[in-house]
Amino acid sequence: MTGEQPLKPANIQNIVAINQGKKPLTMSVPKAAPLTVDQAKGLMSDGRIMIDCRESTAYGGGHVPKAINVQLSGGEFEQRVGWVTPDDSRYILLCDKDEDAQNAIFKMAFIGLDSQVDGYVAGGIKAWMGAGQQLQTVGQMDVHTLDHKLKTNGLQVLDVRSADEWNDGHIAIAHHMNYTSMVPQLTAPAQIGNLTIPKSSSIGVVCATGQRSSTAISLLLRHGWEQLYNVTGGMAAWEDAGFGMVNADGIACNI
Repeated sequence: MTGEQPLKPANIQNIVAINQGKKPLTMSVPKAAPLTVDQAKGLMSDGRIMIDCRESTAYGGGHVPKAINVQLSGGEFEQRVGWVTPDDSRYILLCDKDEDAQNAIFKMAFIGLDSQVDGYVAGGIKAWMGAGQQLQTVGQMDVHTLDHKLKTNGLQVLDVRSADEWNDGHIAIAHHMNYTSMVPQLTAPAQIGNLTIPKSSSIGVVCATGQRSSTAISLLLRHGWEQLYNVTGGMAAWEDAGFGMVNADGIACNI
């Protein structure tokens, strides 16, 4: 799947309303309220979306089921939250440190999402574990292991980068779906149902460096895929290792 039309994120209407003065932009520094584990669970039961702001490896090591991983350290944190959640979403934040939650809501204010944050889990994942709550894990896979498994045991690979990145060079047998296409956008319905990889398959998910792939994995988990591996280092590591890539025309492009 390589065709891709320009998408407008669902949150674009929120941004337009702010630019037109129809929705106020937060002028003071927003503050996220602390939540107990029980409060967070109750809010999630009512439909709140948990944004796990930690690094992909920390998310993979243990996360709250249904949480969406968008790394706070990424330069596009707030934009990516806007891409992967509906415009009217309400959020719970989960971070390594309480102060990270305040940084996250501050960044979300730039696109008008701060008012939709109901709070953060005080104490983070340690508090969640300490309350005896369930965790889910995601395996991490280096590019050498990926190359070996692709050659020996039928592992599938899903590339979740943009169409331009895909066309510039990708793994020849990879499937492609931009992670932003997995969820509904203003101008297009969710495409995740069109993914042709069976839900029973083992899948290595790859992006440029391993951040967007972890976000994509969190979306795939919410839709029933289970045997997922985040490819650490992504296509940058794959190319550095000298493994084969082809361009949009199927011609080798890194030899």
